[in-house]
Amino acid sequence: MKSLSTDGDYSMGDVSGIMWNRRRNPATAQGIIARMDFFFPEDNLIRATPEETRVTSLAAEALPDGRRVRVNLEITPFQKRPYIEAALNDADGEEVASTSVVEPLSWKLEFIMHIRGEIRNPYALTVRLYYPEGGPSDEPRRFVFEVHPRADAN
Repeated sequence: MKSLSTDGDYSMGDVSGIMWNRRRNPATAQGIIARMDFFFPEDNLIRATPEETRVTSLAAEALPDGRRVRVNLEITPFQKRPYIEAALNDADGEEVASTSVVEPLSWKLEFIMHIRGEIRNPYALTVRLYYPEGGPSDEPRRFVFEVHPRADAN
């Protein structure tokens, strides 16, 4: 993708929307162009303010090996990208996995969490959506499930 430069020497440098000189020559670099909007204008979705952004759906499913969990998470379409913390606890309340998602690009997320230690059912997945530096946050959401590895999964 070419920028509006006259020498045609610029291209998209990374997903954050920063345009850089292909040759990385500071003498000819035009600098930073405004951040890109990753949402398609034709989506016609009403995006929530940070105070209105919430987790709308949370589900977890143990994979057949019993060591991994697929997490599906949906949040309200947002104007400003939130932060998300997810923690997986076993029946004893011990944290066996955790992850952080910083400024997701989409409001529909799927990720895998890896279970540490022995299997101790039931498991509780807790997800918290928040904005850093004292910004608004949503109430933590909790999803309880069990892990039953298949004998033939290894």
